[in-house]
Amino acid sequence: MYSNKKNILQLVALLCEHGIDHVVVSPGSRNAPIIQTLAQHPAFHCFTIVDERSAAFFALGLIQKLQRPVAICCTSGTALLNFSSAVAEAYYQQLSLLVISADRPAAWIGQMDGQTLPQLGVFNTLVKKSVQLPEPVSEEDEWYCNRLINEAILELTHHGNGPVHINIPLSEPLFEFTEIELPRVRTIRYSESHTFLLDHSERFRSQWVQSNKRMILVGQLPPDKKVKEVLEHISKKWDCVILSEHIANISSPLVIGNFDEIIYALPSDKWEVFAPDLLITFGGHVVSKRLKKFLRKQHPAQHWHLSVDGAVPDLFQSLTDVIETDVESFLQQFDSSENNRSNFYHSLWEEESAQLKKKSKAYMSTIPFSDLSVLKAIFPLLPEKAALQLGNSSTVRNAQLFGLNPEIPVYCNRGTSGIDGSLSTAVGFASIYPALTFLVIGDLSFFYDVNGLWNKHISKNLRILLVNNGGGEIFHLLPGLNKAESLEEHIVYRHNTEAKEWATAMGLHYLPVTNEAELEENKATFVSDTCEQPILMEVRTSMEVNADVFKAYYHYLK
Repeated sequence: MYSNKKNILQLVALLCEHGIDHVVVSPGSRNAPIIQTLAQHPAFHCFTIVDERSAAFFALGLIQKLQRPVAICCTSGTALLNFSSAVAEAYYQQLSLLVISADRPAAWIGQMDGQTLPQLGVFNTLVKKSVQLPEPVSEEDEWYCNRLINEAILELTHHGNGPVHINIPLSEPLFEFTEIELPRVRTIRYSESHTFLLDHSERFRSQWVQSNKRMILVGQLPPDKKVKEVLEHISKKWDCVILSEHIANISSPLVIGNFDEIIYALPSDKWEVFAPDLLITFGGHVVSKRLKKFLRKQHPAQHWHLSVDGAVPDLFQSLTDVIETDVESFLQQFDSSENNRSNFYHSLWEEESAQLKKKSKAYMSTIPFSDLSVLKAIFPLLPEKAALQLGNSSTVRNAQLFGLNPEIPVYCNRGTSGIDGSLSTAVGFASIYPALTFLVIGDLSFFYDVNGLWNKHISKNLRILLVNNGGGEIFHLLPGLNKAESLEEHIVYRHNTEAKEWATAMGLHYLPVTNEAELEENKATFVSDTCEQPILMEVRTSMEVNADVFKAYYHYLK
């Protein structure tokens, strides 16, 4: 039986019509009528997670896998505020997260009634749209409610993906479940042309052909084989340098991934030679600070950014064109153009890349037990159909120093680059991913989000590599901060916390590693798919050794 609230019935019926069938709910009384209606309908896959912050990041993991909208639902008051971090991440990672919040009637906001705060617009500019539904008493109210829900759902994917908020005031009585079916509802849809039409395409083709040093920089993207194939064709046909990190999911022998090391090793008087005169960017965030500094200093004559939402991200202070188009269509025009150019620019980067790869391999073969030696041992063992989730801060940077199987998709919450939901996101992703899901995460990120393991949806295919070096190691590597008097106690936050008790209490198979021999002993179990439990392998390393190994690595490259 469903709730008799007309705004809830309209919402749930329209979720069905728009194909939003995965919902993460957090228990509460004010949102109980919403949960009841969702959970009793066979179209919905409901995941129940008590901690709203963890629930919202869990939903991001679902979106990363499904590549379509997912809804989250909470009760009124501060419960909604706990969604904030994940909403911000969804906004900047461009994930279509639908936030549904129950609320008290407007008359009771600010009247010292329980669990009340002004909920409409609480996410401000971090959502694409925010609406508040009426409590319908007339046909016009019901029409208005229907229109608002349609508008909100359409905005999830209109001109780029992003989060949307629907706030639902609900008057008592709340728990009258008397409806046996959902109403027939009007569904509004967008019809968009995907044909590539660009008034100035001839100008772009001409500038592309005339450029001597072409560079394409790919930011964070979900796996997209068609875009990858177009880039490979362009790389083979044109003198073009293509740069990407693991999180761009464009791994290929034709793509240069160690550009951070290349820039570090380059003498400053060679920067101009390696700098592009035409830069094309698309996708989300780039991790490398060195690349940002390099391009800001060199100022390419032309910088074209490709997007579907028309945003103007002048990250390198040289933006000349924002092109609203899909990436594949835009790049294909160059793939079909005539080419009479040499291959000096790509060779310049490729030779430097190959030389540094040899240096890197030689150095890594000598390093002691450390964060880097652990990744060196585990990454080659990841099964081909596995997925890799990376924690933020040191983890995503360290992972970039090693090659990965190009068939393994890589995910990381780089929208806002916070550490607060990496574990929950990986748990959500693993809950619907058919193969093994590996999460590499640091200790502060793990313990901050340990509630991500407190739910009923932990899949046995989850593998957590917890690299526990006893604090925030990255702060030791930041020039200036590493000399601050308050570093150890208040910034690095040294600790002796271990994960064993948490892991065993939550039903995970626990593997302890404190040295090279134990890593060798446990790594086969960790990457195996035969275990009937999720696995957490906790590796204890030394912060001082890690810092020395990392610094020595870059000095060696020079």
